[in-house]
Amino acid sequence: MTMKEAKAWRQSLEDRGQKLVVTNGCFDLLHRGHVEYLYSARRYGDSLLVGLNSDSSIRELKGPSRPLMVEADRSVLLASLEPVDAVVIFQTLRATELLDAIRPDIYVKGGDYDINTLDSEEYKVLVDIGCNIELVKFVDGQSTTGYIKRIKELH
Repeated sequence: MTMKEAKAWRQSLEDRGQKLVVTNGCFDLLHRGHVEYLYSARRYGDSLLVGLNSDSSIRELKGPSRPLMVEADRSVLLASLEPVDAVVIFQTLRATELLDAIRPDIYVKGGDYDINTLDSEEYKVLVDIGCNIELVKFVDGQSTTGYIKRIKELH
């Protein structure tokens, strides 16, 4: 969805009294950890929107060799998963503008984060809009960086 479409969709959910869950990330190489995380996130509400880092924001976060897959491919893969109701690509380094515009009821991050390691600007927006923050269990041994390392070791 575009941001405009997502805002209208969000309003329709709110009008029906439905809870919106939002999470965000790179989802550069989709793996089991991501899928379990998304299923866990979806259980907190009626619909799940995934904010997806753009290619340019991933390069800024992870370096010039990333992303492995372009944003269009990553968004299609995410949108095809059962727990995901919508995907919005955001161009900024952090999801602050997306969170402020969409105003989720629940925000979910993986257990590799805690309240102290959440981005401070994102956290402030979430608190200001009265959003509940949930942390879900991290699946050990599942990370894109780990998979990249294993692939490089094969060569």
